[in-house]
Amino acid sequence: MEEEARKLLQEGIRKKLVSPGKGELSTFPNGTKVVFHYRTSLCDGTVLDDSRTMGGRNKPMELILGKKFKLAAWERVVITMKQGEIAEFTCDTKHTALYALVSQSLRNISVGKDPLEGQRHCCGIAQIHSHHSLGHKDLDKLQADPQPLVFTIELLEVLPPGSFQLDMWAMTDKEKLELVPHVHEEGNTLFKQGKIKEASEKYYNGIACLKNLQMKEHPGDETWIKMDQKITPLLLNYCQCLLLQGQYYEVIEHCSSLVFKYEDNVKAYYKRAKAHAAVWNETEARADFNKVLELDPSLEQSVSKELKAMEERIRSKQKEDKGRYKGLFDYNTRPATATTG
Repeated sequence: MEEEARKLLQEGIRKKLVSPGKGELSTFPNGTKVVFHYRTSLCDGTVLDDSRTMGGRNKPMELILGKKFKLAAWERVVITMKQGEIAEFTCDTKHTALYALVSQSLRNISVGKDPLEGQRHCCGIAQIHSHHSLGHKDLDKLQADPQPLVFTIELLEVLPPGSFQLDMWAMTDKEKLELVPHVHEEGNTLFKQGKIKEASEKYYNGIACLKNLQMKEHPGDETWIKMDQKITPLLLNYCQCLLLQGQYYEVIEHCSSLVFKYEDNVKAYYKRAKAHAAVWNETEARADFNKVLELDPSLEQSVSKELKAMEERIRSKQKEDKGRYKGLFDYNTRPATATTG
């Protein structure tokens, strides 16, 4: 441990042990997932970030070692820690120059924003030397005047490669492609078990992986089309989950995108018809149901059942509305109006 501390000191990092961990020090091969809470402070004690309070989420940081995280110092220091250990690392400016950008991304994530919001028009190094605002006064100040920082880290978990599912951002293209059939099957199993929300998340993850890969291809190219054909069944399954969760307008949006590209997709028309019917778009629903029958006459019984249910709902609503507004325009029931003479 003393030897490791000396190595860190030579690199411009001073370690102070706050609470020892348990067990043996991991070997931390590339692909290891480390989960830790962190607090980032200036040397005068001013706290910039704290994962326990950021965004009100109390969500720890997760890193996959060897994936070239923008703040290399964090990868360097965690490999000196045992699981459960808490330590302070004071890092020289050469290790903290990019922290303002990293912090901006982490703050965006904590409130559900795009992690790259505000960073899309120039690279990290360019932003350090520019007057581009990061949207936070403390980070703008740090970006203009980089300085040493103190990272207080509590190492919660060390997960060896292969013992966990990678987040999409940490996957290679090959890993993303291999993941899709697995999440598709997992989604189908969850759906059959009635776990609709969980199933929709699986389908969504599969769509996200394929969309990420598809963005690297030219629209209309053979590979792009193959990706789109893989996306379609996942998107239809996702729409079925949305229907069951009452997300009708999202179903209409997704199915409209499908029928725009695939005019003979019966399932897309059928799901969109049901969504239209659910939000009282009678004309649109009938048009879609007619298209379904045109493409697949064998679905006549199912379509008739859906149309009958829609008509009953419309009659019930009209009756309810009629009762609600009864007497509204009945002059005999209006209260007398005061007049002046």
